[in-house]
Amino acid sequence: MNARTDTPQTAPASAPAAPTAPAAPAQAEPPAAAELPAPAPTSPVPVTADPDRSGPDHQQFVDWLRMVAPYIHAFRGKTFVIAFAGELVKSGVLNALVNDVALLHAMGMQIVLVHGSRPQVEEQLALRHVESQFVDGVRVTDNAALECAKEAAGELRLDIEAAFSQGLPNTPMAGAQLSVISGNFVTARPVGIVNGTDYQHTGLVRKIDAESVRMSLSHGKVVLLSPLGFSPTGQAFNLSMEDVASATATALKADKLIFITEVPGVPDPVGKMMQEMSLRTAVERLQNNHLPPDVANYLQHLVKALKGGVPRAHLIPYSLDGAVLLELFLHDGVGTMLSDTDLESLREATLDDVGGIVQLIAPLEQDGTLVPRGRHLIERDIGNFSVIEHDGVLFGCAALYDYPRENMGEMACLTVSPEAQGTGDGERLLKRIERRARALGLERLFVLTTRTEHWFLKRGFVHANVDDLPEDKRKLYNWQRKSMVLMKKL
Repeated sequence: MNARTDTPQTAPASAPAAPTAPAAPAQAEPPAAAELPAPAPTSPVPVTADPDRSGPDHQQFVDWLRMVAPYIHAFRGKTFVIAFAGELVKSGVLNALVNDVALLHAMGMQIVLVHGSRPQVEEQLALRHVESQFVDGVRVTDNAALECAKEAAGELRLDIEAAFSQGLPNTPMAGAQLSVISGNFVTARPVGIVNGTDYQHTGLVRKIDAESVRMSLSHGKVVLLSPLGFSPTGQAFNLSMEDVASATATALKADKLIFITEVPGVPDPVGKMMQEMSLRTAVERLQNNHLPPDVANYLQHLVKALKGGVPRAHLIPYSLDGAVLLELFLHDGVGTMLSDTDLESLREATLDDVGGIVQLIAPLEQDGTLVPRGRHLIERDIGNFSVIEHDGVLFGCAALYDYPRENMGEMACLTVSPEAQGTGDGERLLKRIERRARALGLERLFVLTTRTEHWFLKRGFVHANVDDLPEDKRKLYNWQRKSMVLMKKL
């Protein structure tokens, strides 16, 4: 998502086109006869590239694959807990999800799946003419409801295992050969009697057998967990998918917890979907109690996982085909991502930050890396700056100057304190400026630099000319500094 901190440090926002070899002279002199190779007996006619089999579609595919490669490297060996609501299965998109999970597994990611079963339990209850009972959004699981939960979980498990067993040629599952492991990995306890309501066979997760799950993952298995748990006395309990998933992610110290649900994400106070949230912001939103009940329920369990040590958690919609792939491999994602780090440390600058910015950039102005600018210019342009603050101290800054007539923006004054270099703060500032530029409708971002060429090239910028700059910027270009012009499409 925008400025997401889980973006791999080497991942460019866009991949430059591969360089092409210089064209051969139109009238090259042929070699001497003695140097000519003998014709191959099986190839009397030279084989040439078919121009009909190349073109924009091919190059687009190559560029995309190169762009996502850093994410693949970063995610290899990582543990993802992916939980999906029973509504996903009911809507008929289980096979698509299984295809995507199989692809992630083939890339080296360790996958734990947790499925929900609410609509399937409802169907079983309706067949038995038994009415559902809910109190405060939690099912009261009597004996009949427990049997329905067991039957629904059993059918779903068989459907999921069957989907992973596909291997027809010319399908995404061809050659996958995935093994799915299920078992009594979840120990449960009863909810008990709450505010006078006896929830009977409704339970909560007491413990996850993390060691057994890790062993299965280490042997290349996909682990499948159902919303059922068992007590040491042998009783079965009906659990929520969200509780099982968050407890599993916490027990495994998973790298990601992903909920795929009917909810597209977390809305902000005006109803716009939030692309990212810090843990602190998520807790505040829950305390304000202004979220829809289903969103609040999912967010509550995502927060629980983050507090338990999971660094990233995601809420994405199952209605979007390939939502997991889009969330993981697109910079902006498709849902809401929660981070355990305080993203509020990356913010827009205020007049109170002028002194800190001056102190940050002074050494770079003295050694010639940055063009000197007075305090009054920084005060004038303070609205253009973004800063990174840790414990009240500024550790980095960058500014965006827009040229709306050409739909271009300039990133200037990118600075990170020596104490914070190598921690990814420069990358975060770049992503922040890119996000601000996109919000303004700008199509390209450029920088002028004399000493940091390779840093920008590694992040998707390409060489450009002074003539490519906006007209107003060309008039101000300093020919004595001879700064390199680097540009990036947004």
